Amino acid sequence: MDALAYDLKTIALGDGEGSYLTRNQRHRGLQLMARDLRALGFKLPAASSLKPRHVEALISNWRSAGLSAGTMKNRMGWLRWWAGRVRKANVVPRDNESAGIENRSAFNGNRARITHTDKIGALPLRMQLALRLQMAFGMRLEESLKFRVSQADKGDRLALQSSWCKGGRAREIPVVHPRQRALLDELRQACGDGSLIPQGQRYIDFRKKVERVTWGTGIRNMHGHRHWYAQWRYQTLTGRPCPAAGGATHERLSRIEKTADFRARMQISNELGHGRLAVTDTYLGSRFAKAQNRQ
Repeated sequence: MDALAYDLKTIALGDGEGSYLTRNQRHRGLQLMARDLRALGFKLPAASSLKPRHVEALISNWRSAGLSAGTMKNRMGWLRWWAGRVRKANVVPRDNESAGIENRSAFNGNRARITHTDKIGALPLRMQLALRLQMAFGMRLEESLKFRVSQADKGDRLALQSSWCKGGRAREIPVVHPRQRALLDELRQACGDGSLIPQGQRYIDFRKKVERVTWGTGIRNMHGHRHWYAQWRYQTLTGRPCPAAGGATHERLSRIEKTADFRARMQISNELGHGRLAVTDTYLGSRFAKAQNRQ
């Protein structure tokens, strides 16, 4: 490990921002950049030695390697984080478009998934509850595993703690349906004051076990449960299906319906832990027919 890789490791692992998975992915991404820079002939003595020419070399190398726009955007996010931590934010382009990274359509087909009872029933109880939490409340897998019903349940809403959530962003999710309440009661009975992670096990070890077991039972794309939740919430809030599920796009809505669409999308974005309108296109389908029809 050279000086740059060691310095980046110290910065990345010493920073408490974000969930365990977020920090781990960021660290691996930064180490990959350190290796790329070394292979390109740059020997940076420290993370603070980052300069525009290093950023340009990395972007050019990624483009030559044929990386997808999504992968490059992830790496740009880590690169901006690095630059921000060493107070050199200005050496990285402020937006991806100015870096020559093309925009992609947010909607990439309906990815909503609901795992049926027969497959869920083949899983151990704690894993069953984790998947059901995803479908009932739109939680990420990490959030569902770390979730403690005794701390989060506020009656008409769940208060998710920052340490459970991606990016350390605490949020609230409303409890609006009897099946949600019934699930919370099951969790309380199964886990008491604890989380779904069995006592004595580390989060990362149990997560890997969940991923291995679910894959073995034929359950794919658990993230699709969040898409299903988002679409269910849209139907609940607006009274009609979202564009991804065959509903009308923005230009076909009345003025009142457009207002309801905007409010529902912002509400759902907050419940999913994003807080941005644009990201709802991924879950609900694009608001505009032209973008929708490219699929």
